[in-house]
Amino acid sequence: MSRGLRNRNPGNIRRSATTYKGETTSTDPAFKAFESLAWGYRAMFVLLHTYHVRHGCRTLREMITRWAPPSENHTENYIRAVATAAKVSPEHPLDTKSREPMIPIVAAMSAVENGVSARMEDVTGGWELFMKYPV
Repeated sequence: MSRGLRNRNPGNIRRSATTYKGETTSTDPAFKAFESLAWGYRAMFVLLHTYHVRHGCRTLREMITRWAPPSENHTENYIRAVATAAKVSPEHPLDTKSREPMIPIVAAMSAVENGVSARMEDVTGGWELFMKYPV
């Protein structure tokens, strides 16, 4: 099982001062942990929305470049994999409060992060939590 799935953190969100709803005490030295995968997916939706609102990231390319910077990742491969799987242009402006395309994008990001397809029930559960608790 991948580190992200063990931590119920499918986006491999790093430890930081930000606390998310559903976050639990992590024993991982680098990454957060969540009560369930749905809460972990909710955190992904929240963080992508934060990138959009606070940091001006409008496109998939801008969001993933911030999420997985070239100093630590093969960012272009990540962008290409997510764009292809989610059927979204890397340059098309995104509405982070729109179910489509955000659910397929987050599912594809999880697959890149963990090496296995996301369970769509967990991703949709995360979306529902995001809609109920947007911040």
